[in-house]
Amino acid sequence: MNPLSYICLGVVAGILAGIFGIGGGVILIPALIYLFGLSQHQAQGTTLAIMVPPIGLLAAMRYYYSGNVKLNLAVFICIGFFVGGLLGAHLVQNLPEPALKKMFGIFLLAISLRMILGK
Repeated sequence: MNPLSYICLGVVAGILAGIFGIGGGVILIPALIYLFGLSQHQAQGTTLAIMVPPIGLLAAMRYYYSGNVKLNLAVFICIGFFVGGLLGAHLVQNLPEPALKKMFGIFLLAISLRMILGK
């Protein structure tokens, strides 16, 4: 994969986070596992590294020291996430609350079914 694919993931994750107000873990961990082939530990560690500035410095360092952070991915995804978060927050402002609730529920259901029923 090239850096552009990681930036695209960050943009999509940022948009969804901006729309749904959810953490990157709901979006990024499944994407890193199923789209980029990371292990669960690597996906969690890399996601923490992406979110380091506001929330995860100590936890990300623990994952990093265990070899479970892909810094090369985290940097590019973080760039996309930064831009995507702004876009998502902008897009959702005029969406009616009932539609947003339904979209959020469908999104979480799809992710959970994939995690439960997938390989």
